[in-house]
Amino acid sequence: MTESADRDPEFAFELRVCRWAERAWHPDGPRPAFVARQLGTRDRRWDTVVVEVDPDAFAARRALSTDGFDSDLLRVVRHAPADWQWYRDAIPKPDFPWRHVVPAVHRAAGRGVVEKRRGSRNRVEYQQIAPYPDWVERIVAIENKPDLDASAARALADQLEHDVERGLADEVWVATEATGDRVEPALLEDLPVEVGILSLDDDGTIDVLWHPSTLTPDPDDARRRLVLAERAYDRGWRSYVDTMRPDCRHFELARRGMALVPRCAAKDCFQSQRECAHSCSAFEPEPPAWRMNGWPIEGGPGKGLRELLRARRERERERMEPSE
Repeated sequence: MTESADRDPEFAFELRVCRWAERAWHPDGPRPAFVARQLGTRDRRWDTVVVEVDPDAFAARRALSTDGFDSDLLRVVRHAPADWQWYRDAIPKPDFPWRHVVPAVHRAAGRGVVEKRRGSRNRVEYQQIAPYPDWVERIVAIENKPDLDASAARALADQLEHDVERGLADEVWVATEATGDRVEPALLEDLPVEVGILSLDDDGTIDVLWHPSTLTPDPDDARRRLVLAERAYDRGWRSYVDTMRPDCRHFELARRGMALVPRCAAKDCFQSQRECAHSCSAFEPEPPAWRMNGWPIEGGPGKGLRELLRARRERERERMEPSE
């Protein structure tokens, strides 16, 4: 691999940070948590999101569904009554017409997370199968900047100031690549003092250069934070493969530190979702023989890589649940 290709692009660095957080969160000591990437609100998107959970409550949440709930489903499931009740009596009045809530009740029943029926006067009634648990402990945002020079710090400072003032996350960090200097350059940049700074080594270990302040989220943001946690639960951080081309003969997963990172054999480099797309000039489909040589006939190595990433995600989530 060439010297220029050997240094991580931001995408590959981001995946390495996600893998570190999945294996070893929190820097001050182990805390059960799962990781997602490229999530946020309409006004702000974070590179990495860490959701700290209560293990018992998280096990109950996984038992309810292994998929995440969107905002509409969350409203229905979270307020599902223990006994049969008209949906309008069970759910707090939304800021939109009630008729838009009924399809979500039907969807929730279709997914098996609530039960529904037609009650008196043909009203839609429903009840919970299991109560929605209080499973989220804290939400942490991490911005990833492998090359945090003065220019990058200036561009990032306003966003971090917004994060601190908005207080949607409980902690905010910046992760940068370790340089080996006696004083890491990130410490010399003008970043908000409330923001923590991490440096990631080549072997996947982290050094804490600056500890963050604990922020105080607004209680009025409780639902918004829960919607964010559900999206993180649904997406995880390995979903990048869904927008890349693992069915290309040049697509590989190469080990980088503790993470498996997409690599293009044709271009001899780690790559991003934007580069590994349908428009890539180097794309070549897997040869048909690959799909018949020990692989399921309906898919070759690309499908195997998807299954590998899915299995790793489920394994890590099972690890967070309390042992019997």
